[in-house]
Amino acid sequence: MKSAVETLNPTRVRLTVEVPFEELKDSLDAAYKKINQQVTVKGFRKGKIPARVIDQRFGRGAVLEEAVNDALPKFYTEAVNEAELSPLGQPEVDITDLKDGETLNFTAEVDVRPALEIPDYSGIEVEVDAVEVSDEDVEKSVEQLRERFASTSPVERAAEDGDVVTIDLEAKVDGEVLEDGIANGVSYTIGSGELLDGIDDAVKGLEAGGEATFTSELKGGSAAGKEAEVTVKVTQVAARELPSLDDEFAQLASEFDTLDELKADSRKRLANMKQYDQATQAQERVLEKLLELVEVPVPEKLLEDEINTRKHNLEHHQLGQMGLDLDKYLEIQGKTAEEFDTETREAAVKGIKTQFVLDELVKKENLNVNQEELTEHLMRRAASSGMSPDQFAQAVVEGGQVPLLVGEVARGKALAVVVEAATVKDTNGEVVDLDDEEEETEAAEASETSEETPEA
Repeated sequence: MKSAVETLNPTRVRLTVEVPFEELKDSLDAAYKKINQQVTVKGFRKGKIPARVIDQRFGRGAVLEEAVNDALPKFYTEAVNEAELSPLGQPEVDITDLKDGETLNFTAEVDVRPALEIPDYSGIEVEVDAVEVSDEDVEKSVEQLRERFASTSPVERAAEDGDVVTIDLEAKVDGEVLEDGIANGVSYTIGSGELLDGIDDAVKGLEAGGEATFTSELKGGSAAGKEAEVTVKVTQVAARELPSLDDEFAQLASEFDTLDELKADSRKRLANMKQYDQATQAQERVLEKLLELVEVPVPEKLLEDEINTRKHNLEHHQLGQMGLDLDKYLEIQGKTAEEFDTETREAAVKGIKTQFVLDELVKKENLNVNQEELTEHLMRRAASSGMSPDQFAQAVVEGGQVPLLVGEVARGKALAVVVEAATVKDTNGEVVDLDDEEEETEAAEASETSEETPEA
């Protein structure tokens, strides 16, 4: 077999392949064997029909077609490996010449990863937010914890902001009560914004037994997005009582004995969270600077596939779970379809460029992924997916996704190399000494750990 490569553009090539006919022998033998199992000829046992009889009865052309279809993937792969190409997607194959007993010639056009030149990135400089925890931040954190330990007690008065009301709801569309439009015994905190628009104004001022009707757009259910006439009846009004901010509260809400110790711990955890945010910000901004340094052509077909994948995942997974369609989502976001398409395309371009550049860095820096790193990454991915590590690992293996996970880890290591080489300063002009990713992740996880909420 002989092959040649023609570069059509920085991301597409044409392979021209010449295959001597003798190299088709194995595929021809396989073709005759396959046809033997599929057909019946009087006078011959199944599977024992001579090749010349198959040629006479069914045509040599049918045999050649079967043989070529079997052989093309193998010769295409050999040509790709010989040329040291990194193809993206499936090739467009055209058989240009097939002479029985002489030669098979074909061409294959395919998108390929562009050749990239990674320049010196040690001069990258970025600015990130300073890690500053104010007294106000601490007070807000403690107040949120205090809110979680609030108690409620029924009162005989009209409902006010902050009260917890127990309500019955009935929703009608076009005068008809919806099958899923009735809910009884719903607990709602006035002012929380967790239910329907307009419900706060409807229930404020009502005592137990009071009733009001208002119009609101339904956020979910069978009539999501439609205007409904909603009747709300208050069955109980309860006032929320916050615990006093003192040492007794600290002992109730945490493992600390004093309020000062609780506040000190809150300050430490907030600092950990901001350090994690700072590290993430540094990675994002260093990556943006790196992409500005590298000229990265993007294959149009790959880009269109990525755009379609992003739109599909948004419409059929994320929005579907929220009971929204794309039009409603755009309305909520205040975006036009054109703006959404532009943003999606820009995000897809950035995603592809990022993968190309970091993959090139993996090769340039000779980065490898060991089993421990892969396992740690798998554990994090499992946690974010809501699956157990065993379930996630099984799904990854069965789906043939292990190479993708390895690639994710390797690209993370490549970015870490660039971040380490960059100069990162905060808004106060101080050089930031970033911990490694593992330590930052642990800090974030520790900072997000919260005390148990008491049962209502």
